[in-house]
Amino acid sequence: MKNFLKKVLLVNAFALTSFSAFAQEEINPIHTAMPSLSIAPDARGGGMGDAGVATAPDVYSQHWNPAKYAFATSKAGFGLSYTPWLRKIINDIALVYGVGYYKLGNDNNQALSASIRYFSIGDVNVAQESGFNGQTLSPHELAVDLGYSRKLTETFSGSVTVRYIRTDYSGADEETSPGDAWAADIAGYNESYINIGESESLLSFGFNISNIGTKIATTGGPRDQFLPTNLRLGASLMYPLNDVSTLSFSADVNKLLVPTPPVKKDDETQPDFDKRYQDYRDMSPISGVFKSFGDAPGGFSEEMKEIMWSLGAEYDYDSKFRVRTGYFHESKMKGNRQYMSFGAGFKLTAFQLDVAYMLATAQQNPLDQTLRFSLAFDIDGMKNLFR
Repeated sequence: MKNFLKKVLLVNAFALTSFSAFAQEEINPIHTAMPSLSIAPDARGGGMGDAGVATAPDVYSQHWNPAKYAFATSKAGFGLSYTPWLRKIINDIALVYGVGYYKLGNDNNQALSASIRYFSIGDVNVAQESGFNGQTLSPHELAVDLGYSRKLTETFSGSVTVRYIRTDYSGADEETSPGDAWAADIAGYNESYINIGESESLLSFGFNISNIGTKIATTGGPRDQFLPTNLRLGASLMYPLNDVSTLSFSADVNKLLVPTPPVKKDDETQPDFDKRYQDYRDMSPISGVFKSFGDAPGGFSEEMKEIMWSLGAEYDYDSKFRVRTGYFHESKMKGNRQYMSFGAGFKLTAFQLDVAYMLATAQQNPLDQTLRFSLAFDIDGMKNLFR
């Protein structure tokens, strides 16, 4: 049983945090349940430094900004992606993600979308104090969601998504049990054309407040762990180089809307700190959202360190071949995830294949050399194959 709990704790500690962060003298990362909800599931966004809230709509918009589906040019699409995770530490952890959307009505101004996210922590051989009992467990995290998006004006769309979340770290005794939670996303997207010189360029803005929901218990006990509620803002500019190629630049900023854990003061007694920490654990999720903007122990400077940012670029040739690069940055104090990413995409009439590669710029980062694979299918393109 100890091996089982050790692996679960290792994944939750390092899935979104660098080893090098723990070597810093002053760290105060924000811990949440279900860290897998924050992992970018697709190779396009992954290849652009995890930027995607305002990029052009695609099948995988459900994670980044479901409001983009209202501007999708195809009637429907679906995709499947696979991401091996933390392979430098454990070799059997992976994220599998399936997603799809369908445009409603003849005007195509609204869409239904859905996704399923399965984060496998691999097989674990359970050992009791008396010795190995031969039992194998498969701890995992699961999220299933359904979204609705609609154009509200010619240039702006909004969306609402409802999500069911489940963690199952159940072991061989009664100390662990599955945990359940519900959450919602609220997102918006705006795109308009502007003139840059003699070229008409597409300028887009987007926001997504994701995982607004109940607390969850992951390994038994009270439901006192926050979900990774997150605010994502971004902009993207698509500039035509000529009649067949475009160049896009994107930027995202993220902030967890989760209260910062309290830190014991030098002149504070242990009972007083224990009370403050219990108040933190008892805080409601909605109160935590508002408190997250001004509760960092280090004041404004620490609040600013809780903001993560991404930069991405994509070159598109004739909507058939794409190359990408990007950079993601997080403060050393809050996790030290810092990495560059590279990617490529190949699109035929009915499907598109994307691959991304992550290269850490912070030392001893367990996210280093992570590959993502995504496959997307265009329903309109599939129909054309059979005409």
